[in-house]
Amino acid sequence: MLTYLSDYSALLGPLNLFRYITFRTAGATGTALLFVLFFGPGIISALRLKQGKGQPIREDGPQSHLLTKKGTPTMGGLMILSGVIVSTLLWANPRSAYIWIVLFVTLGFGAIGFYDDYLKVTKQSHKGFSGRARLLGELIIAAVACYFMMCASLTPPVASMADFFTALAAPFNASAPATKLAVPFVNGFLMNLGWFFLGFGAFVIVAAGNAVNLTDGLDGLAIVPSMIAAGAFAIIAYLAGNSIFASYLGINYVAGTGELAIICGALIGAGLGFLWFNAPPAQIFMGDTGSLALGGMLGAVAVAIKHEIVLIIVGGLFVLEALSVIVQVTSFKLTGKRVFRMAPIHHHFEQLGWSEPQIVIRFWIVSFVLALIGLATLKVR
Repeated sequence: MLTYLSDYSALLGPLNLFRYITFRTAGATGTALLFVLFFGPGIISALRLKQGKGQPIREDGPQSHLLTKKGTPTMGGLMILSGVIVSTLLWANPRSAYIWIVLFVTLGFGAIGFYDDYLKVTKQSHKGFSGRARLLGELIIAAVACYFMMCASLTPPVASMADFFTALAAPFNASAPATKLAVPFVNGFLMNLGWFFLGFGAFVIVAAGNAVNLTDGLDGLAIVPSMIAAGAFAIIAYLAGNSIFASYLGINYVAGTGELAIICGALIGAGLGFLWFNAPPAQIFMGDTGSLALGGMLGAVAVAIKHEIVLIIVGGLFVLEALSVIVQVTSFKLTGKRVFRMAPIHHHFEQLGWSEPQIVIRFWIVSFVLALIGLATLKVR
């Protein structure tokens, strides 16, 4: 909302700064960080009081977790989400449809994760509610978001919110800009998915949400790669939403998506604040409330800016974690043998004797390198 202050720049020159996405992204990052640091202790105390025994730990997992992590409160994703939402609403342009779409996915996935965490805590079991019901809810939220993105891509970025909601009532346009898939390393090639965009986009968002969720198993393992990916997509969103930069780089221009850099910046700030309390030994876990929401947010941003394939590179660590589970389950069902000592793969390295800090920091390094590779796709065309 602070962007409206730029309307009065004629009266006070410095207010013109609020026009710039870069300035507001920095403001969103700082605001989210301070918000989480200030309110974090109170949230942790409240969750510890409500949850009692805290998050249940898998008995078939590494035995060290039963000793060091048992009783730690979960649902710390509430800290991250509150920081992201407050900061985004304060610094983003509310006329940007994409901001509301990504917030819709973030809150929707966060609500599903919160309910799952609630069941785990109240039942003192690592199993939440039905996997099928959870997946169905995620798919519905993601598909609705993809439909909104299609409508937003048909609406000029300078239009009012009333114009945007008018566009929502229009018949589905299978040739809308949002339905086109861009391919990295290839300049100017766009594949029109038509009606399949709803399914494809929903799959990307749901897959991202669950991949981050699977990664969240060690202190700091999921949050820092999420922040790194958010930083990469903040840059890409800013460039893709600027017609001059998009034309120069040969990437798909998506009008109005530059504002998504602000929500990515808010994620970075809130993530830094959460990491302050999540650093080993963790005072709180983000739980499914945070991991599902963060993954869904990254997936929604990637779909909005038409860099779905680049998400596979930037979020390669999350992809690796998810694939390790798929390979493990498939191998065991077909052959009765396990490929890894334990899945997801970070537990495999624990079983090999790597310490938790070794795994976490090395995975951070891998995530950072993958983000650089993903950003390199902008120029290598």
